[in-house]
Amino acid sequence: MRSEREMLELIINTAKEDERIRGVIMSGSRADTHAPKDIYQDYDIIYFVTDVAPFWNNTAWLEEKFGGISLLQTPEIMSLIPPDNDGSFVFLTIFEDGNRIDLNITSDPYIDDGEPVIVLLDKTGELSGIKPREDFWYIKPPAEKLFHDCCNEFHWCLNNVAKGIARDELPYVMEMFNNYVRNGLNIMTDWYIGAENDFKVSAGKMGKYYKKYLPEELYKMYAATYSDSDYDNIWRAVFTACALFRRLAEAVAEKFGYTYNISEDENIIDYMNKVKNNLLGD
Repeated sequence: MRSEREMLELIINTAKEDERIRGVIMSGSRADTHAPKDIYQDYDIIYFVTDVAPFWNNTAWLEEKFGGISLLQTPEIMSLIPPDNDGSFVFLTIFEDGNRIDLNITSDPYIDDGEPVIVLLDKTGELSGIKPREDFWYIKPPAEKLFHDCCNEFHWCLNNVAKGIARDELPYVMEMFNNYVRNGLNIMTDWYIGAENDFKVSAGKMGKYYKKYLPEELYKMYAATYSDSDYDNIWRAVFTACALFRRLAEAVAEKFGYTYNISEDENIIDYMNKVKNNLLGD
């Protein structure tokens, strides 16, 4: 596997030798000083070019410059993933040595929104003055209405999980629980982690740093919210998610002086228990 030094030299030299490439930026975890480093990190690269057309779906150029391709995705020409039609072309590539480059080729000027980036090459000076913000990926504290809306959405979507189990609709159950309900749980988990760390940390994409920032007991509870397809196990996972959500939400509410709607919490638990025990018809 080529080292980071070798890959960066290749990325930069390829741009230096091609007059069509005006500048190069690296974003993502390799540009974030707070992100842990390992061999699995992608190289998130933007090539700013005079004209995208010569590079459009030019896999021969890609392979010639960066090596043999093991797996490739090109979102701009996929029917499964609707393209954004912004004029750029993206190569998502795993090379034969295991390195991955997400290469965005664009003719648009760079818009500095504060995201951590590293300017690898600037032939024209158009990339000067970029000012990444250290807090760009930090968890943001919730406004009171957003907090209450998150709680309400979490509790409301639970009724669909319960009905899906009662109807033996496993795909629906898993979709509702692992996407809609879990989304609320993850939002609250982020806020809890933020509150415990003065909102000066990131929980990582899709909560990948939860194990790092949650107390061991709470992380074990979070892990127990994942289930197999057995309905008894799903019920246990769902009720664990409810107990965890309550603990996190009460802590966040206390931090900001908000009120957690315990009545809403207790009512949905009661409803789910009635569904679970087939008592709604009584």
